[in-house]
Amino acid sequence: MRTFIVVLYVFLFLVLGLPVLGVEWIIAKFNRRAADVSQLRIVQWGFRCVSFLSGIKLTVKGEENVPKDQAVLYIGNHRSFFDIVVTYARCPRLTGYIAKDGINKVPILGLWMKRLYCLFLDRKDLKQGLKVILTAIDQIKSGISMCIFPEGTRNRNADDPASLLPFKDGSFKIAQKTGCPIIPMVLTGTDDVFEKHFPWIHGTNVTLTYGEPILLSELSREEQKHIASYCENIVQEMLNKALASKTN
Repeated sequence: MRTFIVVLYVFLFLVLGLPVLGVEWIIAKFNRRAADVSQLRIVQWGFRCVSFLSGIKLTVKGEENVPKDQAVLYIGNHRSFFDIVVTYARCPRLTGYIAKDGINKVPILGLWMKRLYCLFLDRKDLKQGLKVILTAIDQIKSGISMCIFPEGTRNRNADDPASLLPFKDGSFKIAQKTGCPIIPMVLTGTDDVFEKHFPWIHGTNVTLTYGEPILLSELSREEQKHIASYCENIVQEMLNKALASKTN
């Protein structure tokens, strides 16, 4: 029943949201900033409704670590479709996500994502991947935060919730070229909402933890050179701590 309600809600949100997109397009012609902010809040409200209907009981820790006055690069572990639902609803300012190519072809959903500065990455096309990173750099410079999951895909290792796939170096070019803060995130429990019970949605407890901002200017040359592994170690430590606190 829960799954049916969530699917129905998402369908109605997308269909009824189509005329809203038209109105927002008109608003953007006169005031792009107003349209951007209103679209952000509409989608955040929609995601909060999805979380509620899915039975997610969310605990957020370390939210004071997220700057509200500048663009940042969010990075985190990735195990579920619900990672985006949970994290996007908490973004204090306009934020684009880097998602896999193909999602942009989903009717109406692709339109919403493009309006919200999301970018779509074809992992098999290196040239297109570079273009996406360059666009993300420009968006950070214009004040739009970006979020990327550096593992490159969802980690499907259900036997070891503490495991991480290797972080990809290209993800961090965005911070290296802009100097923006890197905000590490750790999610636990999101795969228990859907992936572990596919095709059914299951209510559960989810924890989202934000780590302290990572500033490249404060790192040694060696740490900057190996920024992917440096950040991976931080996220791994946060993940281990988050899982340990759940078992206590």
